[in-house]
Amino acid sequence: MSSASPAGGDVHLGEPQVAPGADQEPAQPDPERSPLTVGQRILEVLPGTATWIIILALIMTPILVYPTLVVAAIIVVDLYWLVRSIIVVRGILRTHRRIRYEVGEDWLRRCDELPEEAWADADGVRFDPGQIYHVALIPTYTERYEVLKATVQALADADYPADRKLVAVITRTTDIQGIENVQRLQREHEGDFHRFWHILDPLLPGIVVGKSAAMAYGGPDLFQRIEDEGLDPRHVIVTDLDSDFRVHPRYMSRVTWDYVQDPERDYRLYQPVPMFHNNIWRVPAAVHVLASAATQWQMFLHTRPRRLVTFASYSMSLQLVRDVGYWDPHVIQEDSRFFWRAFFRYGDRLRVVPVNMPFYGDCPRARTYGATHVSQYNQIKRWAWGVSDVPFVFLNMLTHPEIPVWLRFYRFMNLVFNHLMWVSMPLLLLFGASIPGYLAVLSQATGIHLVGAYDYSLTSTSDYLGFTSAMILTITLASVVVLIYVDEKLLPPRPPDWGPVRRAKSYLEVLLYPFFGLFFSVIPALESQTRLMMGFYLEYRVTEKE
Repeated sequence: MSSASPAGGDVHLGEPQVAPGADQEPAQPDPERSPLTVGQRILEVLPGTATWIIILALIMTPILVYPTLVVAAIIVVDLYWLVRSIIVVRGILRTHRRIRYEVGEDWLRRCDELPEEAWADADGVRFDPGQIYHVALIPTYTERYEVLKATVQALADADYPADRKLVAVITRTTDIQGIENVQRLQREHEGDFHRFWHILDPLLPGIVVGKSAAMAYGGPDLFQRIEDEGLDPRHVIVTDLDSDFRVHPRYMSRVTWDYVQDPERDYRLYQPVPMFHNNIWRVPAAVHVLASAATQWQMFLHTRPRRLVTFASYSMSLQLVRDVGYWDPHVIQEDSRFFWRAFFRYGDRLRVVPVNMPFYGDCPRARTYGATHVSQYNQIKRWAWGVSDVPFVFLNMLTHPEIPVWLRFYRFMNLVFNHLMWVSMPLLLLFGASIPGYLAVLSQATGIHLVGAYDYSLTSTSDYLGFTSAMILTITLASVVVLIYVDEKLLPPRPPDWGPVRRAKSYLEVLLYPFFGLFFSVIPALESQTRLMMGFYLEYRVTEKE
């Protein structure tokens, strides 16, 4: 593991690209990370500071302001959450319908049936679907052979011609077992792929050890290998694939069908739906519920492409990867940072294309019950470290006037809003309406005159407002029924040896999301923001998936 890792160092993005092409210069390689400026450090402090102000305001405002006004404001928040819940549920249902349709289509046949005019650009450049290659770039470290085997097997089983499928696995030069695993897989899958490459990462000085650094090393290596094969990088679609993710059999042909018909293909990032289902019936309730929540949130974002940011595993042309300067070796959050690098390279031309196809991943599962929960906590904390993108995005907003102001502002505000709401909204919903009453009880018990809270619990208004808030949240919880329905349609069958009690428990676990979410989503996100604020930078830890 590395030592402290700042939120992002200086990254030279190069000039914005006007049009794609293999003859163009890519963004400059990342320089050595320079010390943070005062401005960067201030920007690191701001998100955590804003979150803590909201948390402290939950307690201090009822003391300093008439509590009825505070609870009335909380009811407005509750109403906002009710409307938001309805919108999110509708988006999830829409994506669910799209998934059912897309996984049922024979996309390879549809690619073969495309007329030539569908994949010939106006300038005469041809993107024959029969000449599109797919390569999976897989970074791995200490991954068990069985997990990596399942990932490679899913690629081998994919409904796409073997002579147009390639695999490149990245291991550290020090990972002896990992090297042996890859060599074993190369032997076992001989003939299943056009090429099966093994990239050895020496861990160059100055990097932040983790997935992003591995991809940063493997990307240029892969590009050189593709050139040596005589392949056009614009005819190669590369998938950044987590080592435990299994592609849907029709994913490659689905992306190919879209890619060859889109004249803006060089400015596209293709995002599947991550579903953490591989081992979902072998993990504790909290991990199961958090996995389902993560999947459903991504399903909602698939209906909001302008808000969608690459997450976990995604695809794009190899030409795009080269032109944005590959991945950033100085950060932990490889997926979101790659999106922002592409965004500031291409601006308004960049699109994240929702692909309504599942990628099946593993939930955190360690050797013991307690260690599994720790692993889940650390995974969410690492996801929440995306808050460290805030300084990077803000500073690049100022230096890219070619991107429309409204788009820069919209994307930046979504980033900030999502991280603030990740922590503050659940706390407002869970505790906002009840804190004035708790303070009133404390005031009476201690004899300390808390100005705003004094005698609040004795008023009829407190009962009415408390009842109103509880009623709104109860109606909001009704949406859980819909989410359980969607979850059941997506999840694999329960083990046949489960008895009725265990089956019933698995259905009801989702009702405990407020409790699980507080301890395994809100608190780790708050820790990430606080770490960034205090300068205690996060280190990359491999999520245990035993």
